[in-house]
Amino acid sequence: MPHLRVLTDAVHREGAAACLQITHAGSFTTMRHGGSRAPGSASSGLNAFGMMHGVYFQRAMREADMARVAGQFAAAARLAREAGFDAVEIHMGHGYLLNQFLSPLSNRRRDPFGGSVENRTRFPAAVLRQVKDAVGAELAVCCKLSVSDGVPGGNQPADSAVTARILEAEGADLLTLSGGRNVESPWALFGSPMPTAQMKAAAPTALARFGITMLEKRTPPELAFRELYFLEASRVVRRAVRMPLAYVGGVKSIGNVAQLMEEGFDAIALARALIHDPALVANWHGGAVQRSACDSCNGCVARIYDPAGVSCVHGPGNDPALTRLVALQ
Repeated sequence: MPHLRVLTDAVHREGAAACLQITHAGSFTTMRHGGSRAPGSASSGLNAFGMMHGVYFQRAMREADMARVAGQFAAAARLAREAGFDAVEIHMGHGYLLNQFLSPLSNRRRDPFGGSVENRTRFPAAVLRQVKDAVGAELAVCCKLSVSDGVPGGNQPADSAVTARILEAEGADLLTLSGGRNVESPWALFGSPMPTAQMKAAAPTALARFGITMLEKRTPPELAFRELYFLEASRVVRRAVRMPLAYVGGVKSIGNVAQLMEEGFDAIALARALIHDPALVANWHGGAVQRSACDSCNGCVARIYDPAGVSCVHGPGNDPALTRLVALQ
């Protein structure tokens, strides 16, 4: 809490607002839960990600588990409020727990939480409802949603449009539209091939390196980056709801931003472009540049666990003092 308050105070001094993303990994975890107890997910079975880290199985969550986790999301939102955040974003994408319920790739349930899109959205909607009840009068409550899983058998944009309408009815203040899944289709998330050589170099075990090799074999050979690579899928959701939407995926220029605004999107979310140049938005605003120089190489993805924090491979990296500071804390 004290560290988060330092962060939000610094953001507020600059005249900006701060949003905290809250999530639960479900079976996408390297952690053993209670010794040999398997982590919870939508369905039981082998844990495709965890087995690379010795967490071989996952278990289907019961309704009592869901109620407990929904309460923990609400508690996290209350802590975010106390830490000075202006909004929270509930992560429902990319293969984390709530997306494990939303996606037919991982949800094989035959009860009221499986089957139809409406049923698969039931638990994520309940989490949103509890968070709204906890902090909705004081904080904006947003959700991150994958518009497409990016592989056959997964959610398609039409499915995500149904989910979006349900989240709109539950009172979500904003949806951030992303896509792809961490295990089945990470290349879809980034719109370009993964930096597998660097990822192998950073992998902690031989089994993890083997998993990255399997990722190489599954990556579409014709994949190449293109700007606004989630636009077609995001348009489907835009047509389905009236609520505010934030676009993610391949925004490289001020011209891209203008196009998205004209198409009815309300906000833009940036990641790699800001890792490459933290002053990009200010430079766009001042007219210093028209395009980001980020080349979407995804080298920064291999640095996400760097103790000094993620950085662009084309830049100087972060201050080594940060590494020492993190170690001390």
